[in-house]
Amino acid sequence: MSVQNASTIVTKFTITGFDTTKNPMLVGVVILIFYIVAVVANVVNILIILYNKKLHKPMYLLICNLAIVDLLYTTSASPTMIGVLVAGVKTISYVPCLIQMFTFHLAGVMEMFALSVMAFDRLIAISCPFQYHRYLTNVHTVVLTYVLWIVACAFVAVASAIVIHLPYCYTVLKYTVCNYSAIIRTTCVDPEYYFNLAAITIFFLSFFTFSFICLSYVGIIYFVKLSSNNDKKKIASTCLSHLIVVICYYFPVFVIAILTRFGVVLTLEQHNGLDIGTILGPCLVNPFVYCLRTKEIKNEIFLRCSQLFKKVETSH
Repeated sequence: MSVQNASTIVTKFTITGFDTTKNPMLVGVVILIFYIVAVVANVVNILIILYNKKLHKPMYLLICNLAIVDLLYTTSASPTMIGVLVAGVKTISYVPCLIQMFTFHLAGVMEMFALSVMAFDRLIAISCPFQYHRYLTNVHTVVLTYVLWIVACAFVAVASAIVIHLPYCYTVLKYTVCNYSAIIRTTCVDPEYYFNLAAITIFFLSFFTFSFICLSYVGIIYFVKLSSNNDKKKIASTCLSHLIVVICYYFPVFVIAILTRFGVVLTLEQHNGLDIGTILGPCLVNPFVYCLRTKEIKNEIFLRCSQLFKKVETSH
């Protein structure tokens, strides 16, 4: 029997990635709480930057872009996981599944691009402080961000096109969300070729962006040595926020996408745990890192909160 004859028309998939999870309700509630906190924190970051004209600068526009990426990242997957764990809704229709796959991977690629541009921004600010506003204007930053979104869409569109044109033999997704790997496993073809293709693409993107970030910090370290002690403290404070965000994102990405291709075997629970950490970790950490460590954003939050409390006291 040919593959084409053996294939079936898929109208919906069944998500079974959480079938072995102990206390699924507890795990679902925890994910729900983290998701709500991540959404609120990122929305607050975006609103503060958009409504405060003093923050309409390249660095804050890039922080705003990162918050948008984080919102897309966590929203593309968390509601599905919460639905499976809390409400017991284990099925997802074919088209929404493909949309979820596209947005999930788009956000993952954009996270790498956003962190790379932010490293470049810090390098220019430290190496050429007097030329910074000449090289990185608001217009240049917005245009660069748009270009990166287009490039990221192009990468993910190729993966989506591959998945759409393959015949399907199964309707069970072994992972927690509709991602490329999970959907490829439902097709009638030998998945090894398509997994290798994805691994090469992810390795290329991860290696290129991570190397770019590392080279940016090599340049930053070089210029730090030439700076005064006061400048060193300011530079360290500025760069530490970005380094925390980079580590939170790239660590699970390297474990899942690269180490597993070199013989490191992960159980389904470990794989799911790393997936959830990759989705929720950066989205939860990023806004708090920039809220707490960026003076202008922190001051604006305190100002808004104090104004809100005064209004409440006045009304009482």
